[in-house]
Amino acid sequence: MLIPKQNRRAIYEYLFREGVLVAKKDYNAPKHMELDVPNLQVIKACQSLKSNEYVREVFSWQHYYFFLTDAGIEFLRQYLHLPAEIVPATLKKTAPIQRLGERPQGRREGNEDYRKGEKSVPPSADYKAEFRGGYGRGRATSNQ
Repeated sequence: MLIPKQNRRAIYEYLFREGVLVAKKDYNAPKHMELDVPNLQVIKACQSLKSNEYVREVFSWQHYYFFLTDAGIEFLRQYLHLPAEIVPATLKKTAPIQRLGERPQGRREGNEDYRKGEKSVPPSADYKAEFRGGYGRGRATSNQ
């Protein structure tokens, strides 16, 4: 399929920026969900990248999911003339949410008594535990 160069460049730029591209399986859609490109052109451009093993494709619930591979990153970096410092969003490190050594906030009250070995109220003196027998559900069988 012939895809105009500006549309192909827009698809490749978006794929490199995000690292993943989602396209609904609707070949007649006039426009992709996030790009100003016909949906068919997005699907076919990504399928072309898939045949060269630059992306990995997963199809689920009528949506194509295209994930950029390491070879695809190098190909798009050369195609788009980008320096090596620029990486897709899927490869960027996120800041850690919790540092080591910090206790989580909002822990439940009452755990301290349990940890110290203090028991809560013991059962009353007239409580008698009994075993009725049986195996799992249903009534016990009496084979005596």
